[in-house]
Amino acid sequence: MNTDFIKSLTKEDFKHTVNLHIHTNSSDGTYSADEILEQAYELGLEHIAITDHNTLDAYKNSGLLASPIVTTGIEFDCWFGYVFFHLLGYGIDVNSEDLKPFLAKSHADKTSDIRRLFSTRNVEHLIQAIHKSGGIAVLAHPACYWCINLDSFVKSLIKIGLDGIEVYYPYDRMRGVVKFHSRHTVEKIADKYMLIKTGGTDCHKKLSTLE
Repeated sequence: MNTDFIKSLTKEDFKHTVNLHIHTNSSDGTYSADEILEQAYELGLEHIAITDHNTLDAYKNSGLLASPIVTTGIEFDCWFGYVFFHLLGYGIDVNSEDLKPFLAKSHADKTSDIRRLFSTRNVEHLIQAIHKSGGIAVLAHPACYWCINLDSFVKSLIKIGLDGIEVYYPYDRMRGVVKFHSRHTVEKIADKYMLIKTGGTDCHKKLSTLE
């Protein structure tokens, strides 16, 4: 699946017509993939991605792949050094053999915050698998992590293949307790390393836009 269009998206696009961070009831969301798709059309969204935790099940039991507004996606739980973080994969082949070793092995791997903290995924191998599956690897909501030096953390991920960073995210509405960095810092890092900028609402309930 072609992800080149993501490079051309702007802040205004992510505010109004694009949402590349959405969860369904295939992981810890409320609505089914088809219900989310219907909500996306009602909102007039032009691009969406379902990014369930550690699973691609939503794409296999719905009309997502038949929709022209859908880009495939997934969100993996990972550790890199002392930092627990989320890695988004976009434009991946949902039937990829390379990704299968990294997918959830149980229901709890998709739904339990505590269980997902025990991830043992090798990040470098995961990024390689995302690339082999035709996708790009993007660091999710980086201002939320227990990470003192975010620039250094991102630079280390770039060395093993990171392609992008989630800049446009509802930091003001979500994860208010754990917020070590600002959206401004994230955007500066994205510009510094010429990373692809993505965004989304991290929706777990009814779909909305960032605006």
